[in-house]
Amino acid sequence: MTTAPDPTTFDLRIRKSPYFPATQRWGAQAYSVYNHMYIPRSFGDPVQNFWNLTERAILCDVAVERQVEITGPDAAEFTQLLTPRNLSKLNVGQCKYVFLTNQYGGVINDPILLRLDENHFWLSLADSDVLLWAQGLAAYAGLDVSVGEPDVSPLQLQGPKSLEIMKDLFGEDIEELRYFWLRETELDGIPLVVSRTGWSSERGYEIYLRDGSRGEELWERIMAAGKPYGLAPGHTCTIRRLEGAMLSYQADMDLGTNPYELGMDRLVDLEMDADFVGKAALKRIREEGVSRKLVGLDVGGPALTSPNTEPWPVFDGERRVGCITSAVHSPRLGQNIALALVATELSEEGTPLATTDGTHHRPAKVVPKPFFDPKKTRAMA
Repeated sequence: MTTAPDPTTFDLRIRKSPYFPATQRWGAQAYSVYNHMYIPRSFGDPVQNFWNLTERAILCDVAVERQVEITGPDAAEFTQLLTPRNLSKLNVGQCKYVFLTNQYGGVINDPILLRLDENHFWLSLADSDVLLWAQGLAAYAGLDVSVGEPDVSPLQLQGPKSLEIMKDLFGEDIEELRYFWLRETELDGIPLVVSRTGWSSERGYEIYLRDGSRGEELWERIMAAGKPYGLAPGHTCTIRRLEGAMLSYQADMDLGTNPYELGMDRLVDLEMDADFVGKAALKRIREEGVSRKLVGLDVGGPALTSPNTEPWPVFDGERRVGCITSAVHSPRLGQNIALALVATELSEEGTPLATTDGTHHRPAKVVPKPFFDPKKTRAMA
């Protein structure tokens, strides 16, 4: 195993997940901070992490995906108040990808919403302080609802071998769990929620631990079950998520971005009777149109050696017309791929553009997204 980082370099103000000691034992080499917690960002070669994910399976500590728990007699009404996606047909046991919007129509977060019971919801968060937003909204909503953060910490088991590992852990009937559905269960007495979701564009599962004192035990149990299948410790994979055009909050969108710019009109229902925060603003945005759109780009020049760490400018000739939000080299496609927010009139497929990474001036072209497996056949297999 790889030598772990010196523990004295970690800050007491930043929380560690229940899996933190296990990730150190299994070779985590670097961490970043997400939702005020440490998340492993490297177990070695990121390209090898990509192949581990796409050919076998990886286990990722994503306890940073904190849960906002909404309960009480008015929980369903309050949850709808948070999102422009119509939840009227969300069944108990079902999950949905949703946007949360503010009063200006800006995206606050893009969590997975899980419905555990008629009046019991979790928002599994991207990187922003939704707990404070939701608690503040609840204080003035006039609804009978409780909002808090439960002792819940997810893992992601992702990759084509994930099903076989899950069968060994939970039995053959886990194969019946449908895409974007969940079930409450346990493993060796460890209380869990398991869902057919994950931030990888591959088939996979999220395993939500409901007792933080048993984090290391759960990690080791899954790694032992996965050994015959080549399971490796891993981290969320930028290469694969960009191949699938999966959005990353604070990179591809933030409070200044609205769903229409992102091409996510399907997540906004302005015709439903229910109200939600930002409804009036999103109606106005739809009527007026948007001045920029998120597109996929093929980016020329030498293969990128790492993802971008800041937005790169996009040019039409000498005129700056937008920015690349995420870029990486895909070893499978043999191509640099990127997501970019560009002027609407330049968002048509085939439009030639250009960018610079600070070292190379690179040609670029608008292309369809996702870049690979557009029908999500791998994730829904």
